[in-house]
Amino acid sequence: MTASPTLRFAAQDWRHSPFLFVGLGVALLVCWSSGFVGVRFANEEVPVATILFWRSLVSGMLLLPFALRGQRLSLRALGEQAMFAFLGMFLYLGGFALAIAYRVPTGLVALMADLVPLAIAALSFPILGQRLSGRQWLGSAIAMGGVLIVSADSLRLGHAPALAYALPILGMISFGVSTVLQKRVSVVPLPIVQRLCLQCLCAALMFAPVAATRGEIAPPQTAHFVLGIAWLVGLATFGGWGIYYLCLRLWSPVRVSAIIYLSPPVTLLWSWFLFDEPLTFAMFLGLAITLAGVALVSSGQNG
Repeated sequence: MTASPTLRFAAQDWRHSPFLFVGLGVALLVCWSSGFVGVRFANEEVPVATILFWRSLVSGMLLLPFALRGQRLSLRALGEQAMFAFLGMFLYLGGFALAIAYRVPTGLVALMADLVPLAIAALSFPILGQRLSGRQWLGSAIAMGGVLIVSADSLRLGHAPALAYALPILGMISFGVSTVLQKRVSVVPLPIVQRLCLQCLCAALMFAPVAATRGEIAPPQTAHFVLGIAWLVGLATFGGWGIYYLCLRLWSPVRVSAIIYLSPPVTLLWSWFLFDEPLTFAMFLGLAITLAGVALVSSGQNG
């Protein structure tokens, strides 16, 4: 039974609703920026590699019963999701975590993470044929200016090995490549639950030897670690990645990723609310400027 033309038109009109974009964008922003909270809770006792392993494993195992009810998987689909896990989770999350382990200043690493929308914008044309308008490039520049204002107080070069500074850049680019490739027509389409489950389980396999070499693969039986992993699985993975993939189904990578520009000020709000860290005028100024930039990027493209 085929859908009527009226229903198909309604679905297309629903996808272009600004209220839907704003609603999902706010939910994505809250969940995406919450990741640091779980890491902060869990990192009091174990290295970040151990946290990433258990976050990926628990997420994948919880999604597995639902993923098994989905469509039958081909070897090509499995291979594609393993590649996306390597690029979008292992290199992205692992690159930033390893950079911090090598003593690259956290503020500089966070700034690199917030450059992901620029990487996606640069990759969208050669891979997807989606060219940004002048308005969108202007919006990206304004949003980046707001991010710099928010991050200014925490930026410093530090004294890490020279190659360590390349790790967050590698993570930023690999996440951009993963995001853009997942929008290609040739990629085997999978339900979001199956996609996220496979990527989490593959990422867990990749993080396992890294955590084991540090001698910290076993989870500590502490409330901080359990709370941190629960937070990372529920909010950062199911909420953040799940909503991110849903948004990619509806809109272009450039439009969706622009929301990530707002992550630094929202992260500071998390810090203020949970850890009583101070708020500054620069944070609110940067937030306002970034919002203006994101609005330009989003309004410059309907898809």
